[in-house]
Amino acid sequence: IKSFCLTPALTDAGEDVDFVLVEIGGTVGDIEGLPFFEAIRQLGQDLPRGKSCFVHLTLLPFIKTAGEMKTKPTQHSVKELRSIGIQPDILLCRCEQPIPPEEKRKIGQFCNVRESGVIQAMDSADIYAVPLDYHREGLDKEVLAHFGIEDAPEPDLTRWKEIARRRLHPDGEVTIAVVGKYTVLKDAYKSLIEALHHGGVANNVKVNIDWVEADTFEGDPEACEERLQGAHAVLVPGGFGERGSEGKIEAARFARERNIPYFGICFGMQMAVIEAARNLAGFPKASSTEFGPTTEPVVGLMTEWTQGNQRVLRQQGGDLGGTMRLGAYESTLAEGSRIAEIYGTTTISERHRHRYEVNINYREAIEAKAGLVFAGLSPDGVLPETVERPDHPWFIGVQYHPELKSRPFAPHPLFASFIAAAVVQSRLV
Repeated sequence: IKSFCLTPALTDAGEDVDFVLVEIGGTVGDIEGLPFFEAIRQLGQDLPRGKSCFVHLTLLPFIKTAGEMKTKPTQHSVKELRSIGIQPDILLCRCEQPIPPEEKRKIGQFCNVRESGVIQAMDSADIYAVPLDYHREGLDKEVLAHFGIEDAPEPDLTRWKEIARRRLHPDGEVTIAVVGKYTVLKDAYKSLIEALHHGGVANNVKVNIDWVEADTFEGDPEACEERLQGAHAVLVPGGFGERGSEGKIEAARFARERNIPYFGICFGMQMAVIEAARNLAGFPKASSTEFGPTTEPVVGLMTEWTQGNQRVLRQQGGDLGGTMRLGAYESTLAEGSRIAEIYGTTTISERHRHRYEVNINYREAIEAKAGLVFAGLSPDGVLPETVERPDHPWFIGVQYHPELKSRPFAPHPLFASFIAAAVVQSRLV
């Protein structure tokens, strides 16, 4: 069974697939969705009978004051789909309470769906337990029955059971302070959130995220001390612009001075370097040219450097009008460095999305005076990719975005190691 992204221009996708499973979201009638509904309708027409299965997600609200489950929203949604020319084969019904057998029967009859095709999708205790819940309700068997597949082996859900056990029954918990500038919109950090939870799974602990708006303690070290003192580790994620930068620098200073695990990602690495340059390396005006003109550009655009500008741009794919490094790039890690030990290799490839870089011209002074080691560089040795503190329990900054490669069954090694360090810290307080 293959899945793919539907587009309105899709008309001949069935030529090289055996079966197509199409999920149709729960809101039918939005004008934005009409082109996609039409693509789905055409797909059903173009494919031979029995090659496609339309699964429609619906809502069954439960009215607590009346003690009654309402099926009308589901009936109306299916009616709208049928008016477009789409007949759902399976209904995945989101609900808070179990669906009574008589309600399943009624939904099936009025929506022209087999009763066995009305699948209960109750609210789950954890997102990673959902596959187990759907298997228990028979979703997979219903899909196989629709396609006429009778010889499918019993699914091996061992990994899902283990990850659900670790998520629902952890051995402990840690608190990670995420000092960001977009915390009012948590979806901006969705990949980061999941990567932290993956790290928790790897260490069999629950990860509690304490969201800290970076600009709340800009220029106020005491406020930073008070706000972050309960955290077992500090993570400063990516971002753009000057707002909140001073608060992130304060967070890096706090973690360095208190020996609390620190993880700086992209912008977070740059702020850690600026903090070290200002407070330890003798560059009190160290800053980023992203924030405006500065006499000590520790962070800047590649085009602003005085060393190897043209060579860097040529090797990194050219200026492209914005000097942004976007996509996967290789990095070389120093042998014996902590980050190389975490990865288990000295050559890595990670995804980037940034315009500004730590200025390699400040490397020697920062390493000698601030003790912040440039442990990872681009293969040509021009672009700093990772920094770390050998004298710190866990202090690492990376210019790339490791959260984008983390998976529940394969937590990114940096996040697994970071959470492990937070577990150690939790036992010290």
